[in-house]
Amino acid sequence: MNAISPAPTSEDDPGRVVLLTTSHRVAPGLLSWPAWQALHAADRVLCADGAHPQLPYLREAGISVEEAAPTAEEIVDACAGGRTVVVVATGEGEPALTDGLARLAGTGRVHMPDLELLPASYDLPGARLLDLVQVMDRIRAECPWSSRQTHKGLAKYGIEEAYELVEAIEEGDRDELREELGDVLLQVVFHARIAEEHPEEPFSVDDVAGGIVAKLIHRHPHVFGEETADTPEDVKAHWLRTKAEEKRRSSVTEGVPLGQPALALAAKLASRVRTAGLEVPLPAGEGVGYELLALAARAEAAGVDPEAALRAAARAYHEAIRNAEAGPAEA
Repeated sequence: MNAISPAPTSEDDPGRVVLLTTSHRVAPGLLSWPAWQALHAADRVLCADGAHPQLPYLREAGISVEEAAPTAEEIVDACAGGRTVVVVATGEGEPALTDGLARLAGTGRVHMPDLELLPASYDLPGARLLDLVQVMDRIRAECPWSSRQTHKGLAKYGIEEAYELVEAIEEGDRDELREELGDVLLQVVFHARIAEEHPEEPFSVDDVAGGIVAKLIHRHPHVFGEETADTPEDVKAHWLRTKAEEKRRSSVTEGVPLGQPALALAAKLASRVRTAGLEVPLPAGEGVGYELLALAARAEAAGVDPEAALRAAARAYHEAIRNAEAGPAEA
């Protein structure tokens, strides 16, 4: 790059440097009003990357952008005399320039211009999900393991990650919870990416998201419609009614996965029966299985998750075993 020529330095005003940052997750050209004001008012606009996606839009707006990667000393000289220089930051954020300016300021011998960091575009909530989709695309295309995975092959990982998420919730570990939520989210994005390759019925992660958005809106008429709901019970009633209209099931057992853990399965069946107002006596039989079925139904009726309750008891048993193995505590 050619060095930029210094501006006149006869005046005392050291000027101003504006470091303009943009998000690659927001379409280029969609900049904030303060950013456009700073760009139009600047004496010079510089960008080290001649292929920066913002440049065509800036030039279309009548802003002259110089392709240059100035040093900190050159920027100080360019700002002298009360000038404003806007630097359109590259994806790395211009660390060499900002570090150089900090170094100059630290010497105490340079009359430094004001430095302003001006975000020209902001990430909206959920913007990092776009990064995840992009990364997943590349992994699917280039990773020898990931490129060969199928829905069936990944199924076991979905179960494992779901259990690890539950464990993080029960243990109250916030860092672990964040990580496990990410692992579960990965499973969703991975399966959606594989689904795009289906020869006859492909769908994408956008189709997945669009489907759940439509479902949530339809099942929350008290939020998005004219229905009212003042209590959690009202909300549940809305949910069950709209769900029944959508599914039009011939049996309350439809949609209950029989492969889930046995206690959870028993409780779910009991919940469906109770919610539907059916009178279905528990099957009579001998053995622990029927006793556990009765316990699960009793727990569900009392509002207790039998799976979580048994897991908590098993954890206590686990701790007792570890204590017994360790032997009596030393006096």
